[in-house]
Amino acid sequence: MIHIILKKSTNLLLITILLFLTSTSCVITKIRSTNYSYKKPLQFDNNLTTDNLHSVGIDTTKIIEVTKLILADSFPNIHSLLIIKDNRLVYKQYFSGKDQNWGWPLGYVNHDATTLHDTRSISKSVVSACIGIAIAQKIIQNIDDPIFNYLPNYSQYKTSQNGKITIRHLLTMSSGMQWDEDVPHGTSKNSETQMERSSDPVAYVLKQSIAFEPGSVWKYNSGGVQVLAEILENASGLSVDKFAEKYLFLPLDIKVYHWTKSKKNFPAAASGLRLTSRDLLKFGMLYLNDGKWNNKQILSEKWIDETLKIQIPRSPSELHGYSYLFWTNTETVNGRTIEIIAAKGNGGQRIFICKELNLDVVITAGNYNKKDIANNGEKILIKYVVPAVK
Repeated sequence: MIHIILKKSTNLLLITILLFLTSTSCVITKIRSTNYSYKKPLQFDNNLTTDNLHSVGIDTTKIIEVTKLILADSFPNIHSLLIIKDNRLVYKQYFSGKDQNWGWPLGYVNHDATTLHDTRSISKSVVSACIGIAIAQKIIQNIDDPIFNYLPNYSQYKTSQNGKITIRHLLTMSSGMQWDEDVPHGTSKNSETQMERSSDPVAYVLKQSIAFEPGSVWKYNSGGVQVLAEILENASGLSVDKFAEKYLFLPLDIKVYHWTKSKKNFPAAASGLRLTSRDLLKFGMLYLNDGKWNNKQILSEKWIDETLKIQIPRSPSELHGYSYLFWTNTETVNGRTIEIIAAKGNGGQRIFICKELNLDVVITAGNYNKKDIANNGEKILIKYVVPAVK
C-alpha cells in the first residue's frame, strides 16, 4: 500500500513539473541583442546596385537609431526593413518574430532575404498593376467600361444600380456597395470574411446592395478586387496569379511566390499573395521609374502617372486619398511637404513610394489584426527614414 502511494505521489509531482514548464514556456519572451552597426548591403541582384546610406544623402545615425528600436521591440514584431534611394539599395535588415500564413500560425520565424511573407492587401496593388498591363495590351478596353461587360457568367446578378459600376470604381473602392470591413476580420459581420467563406466569392460580392451612387463615396472593399480578378481572367484567359506571373513577376525576375486560394479554387486576389521583401522592393521601384525595370517597360508611364495621383479623397481635407488600389497621403516632415503613395497590408506590410525623394521603402511585420499599434511602419517612415534624407 505504501508503494502505491509513493507511485501516485511521484506521478503527481511529475505532472506538476510538466504543467509548470508548459505554462512558463508560454510566457517566455525571446530577447534580441540591440547591438547593431550599419554595413553596406551585399549585392543580391545584377539589376540593382547597392550603396552606402551616406553616399545618397541619408543620415546613418537616424537609421541606426530606428534599427535598435526595432531590435528592442519598441517597434513590435517588425520582420524586415529595406530602403532604396536613387535606385540604389542602401539598407536592408531582417528581424525574427512570430508570423502567419494567411491566418495560420508559423511560430517564431527567422526571416531573411529568401523568406516568403504574407503581403495581405498589398496583393490588391499587384492586382491593380495587372489591370494596368491588361489595359495597355487592350485585353481590357477601357478603365471606364462597366464591369458586367467582362462578367458573362454572372449576368444574372446585374441590376439597374450595380450595372453602373465600372472597373475604375473597383480600382478606387468607390463602387457604392454595402460593405463592412471595419469590424474585426474573422467575425460574422465582416464582409471580407463572409466572401472568403462563400462557395462563390464573386457572386457574393455582386449580390450586395448598392448604398451610394457609384463613384461618389470611398469605402474600403476587398470584394471589388476579387471581381477585378474575375474580370482579368475572363478577358485574358489567365487566372490573376498566372497573369501576374507571366506579365509582372517574370519581367521583374521574381521567381518564387505563392498565392493562397480560397474556396472554389479562387486565388484570394485581395490578400493571398506571398512574396519576399526584396521582391516587394522591385515592385515598388516600378512606380519610381515610370513603369520600367531594367530598361523594359512593364507598366505604362500613363498608368504610373494616374496611380501616383489622388483619384478619390478618403477625408474632407483631401490630404488623405486613394488611387488605383494604392493609398495616397500628403505629409509634412520637418517643414517639407511630400507626397507618398503606399501599398498596405494587414499586419504592417508596407511599400512606401515617394517620387519626390526617389525613395522606395519596404516594411514587413507580424502584427495581424492589430490596428492600435502606435509605433508602426508609418512612424518608422515619417519619424526616422524621411527625416534622415538630406
